[in-house]
Amino acid sequence: MNNFRFNLKHLRYFWTVAGCGTITEASEILCLTPQTISGQLRELEHQIGAKLFRKEGRNLALTDIGQTVFSYADEMFSIGLELQDLLAGNQGTVENLKVGVAMVVPKLLAYRVLEPVLQYDPPVQLMCHEAPLVDLLAELAVHKLDIVIADSPINPTLNVKAYNHLLGESSISFFATPALARQLEQDFPQSLDQSPMLMPSNGSNLRRELDRWLDRHQLRPVIAAEFDDRALMKAFGERGAGVFSSPSAVEQDVLDKYGVEVIGRTDEVMERFFVISAERKIKHPAVNLITENARNALFV
Repeated sequence: MNNFRFNLKHLRYFWTVAGCGTITEASEILCLTPQTISGQLRELEHQIGAKLFRKEGRNLALTDIGQTVFSYADEMFSIGLELQDLLAGNQGTVENLKVGVAMVVPKLLAYRVLEPVLQYDPPVQLMCHEAPLVDLLAELAVHKLDIVIADSPINPTLNVKAYNHLLGESSISFFATPALARQLEQDFPQSLDQSPMLMPSNGSNLRRELDRWLDRHQLRPVIAAEFDDRALMKAFGERGAGVFSSPSAVEQDVLDKYGVEVIGRTDEVMERFFVISAERKIKHPAVNLITENARNALFV
């Protein structure tokens, strides 16, 4: 490595692939072909004289030397991005807050979490992007997002340098149209047995918790439909397709928006929500406002 000279282009490609975990995802972010990136990585490894990645299933994991190189590259590019933001701020531009919202997070709750930013002084422009959590974490890793709002902490097995910040937790409320609610509210939760129910999709945290709760109470509702998008689930519930659930923290918002009624509530099922950031200590004042408001006003 004595004659090695840093090629920042190669180093950025490496940094992006390390953050994403796959060359395919990195190629979409960098707008390059996977073959181009693979070739540049091989050249970088040849110059260093060591392998930077090893195969781990379908993903790439960093070797020991790869971890070392990534830690330096991450610090370099993070400082560069901070300088870019600082210079943009000095030019009088409105500061942006780029937020990723996991698809499984209820839209009404995401709004309530982010609402304080809309009144922030000086003004901050929100840029919201909704996608599956794994895609958002890849964008967070390469600093295309400032934070991610999710219903679960980051999986420690993922090769992403990020930190969890708990916003709070909420019990669950069950809703239905007024006509259906009148039939079911008297004997809740037993009334859910054989009743039409709208459920989050398999694999989500809430679905697993709801399935366990239904089993404990020996309830077998008729699953009318399953949804990745909980706003779509509520739209079906609004039209009378079945019972649906939502965090009790936004119960009144659901009542006001969808014209439904509460059948019952349970604190045996709790939903937890997190801000995930690329930094251990949150520095952005607007993000601090989000976390403080959530803990002191929303999740109480």
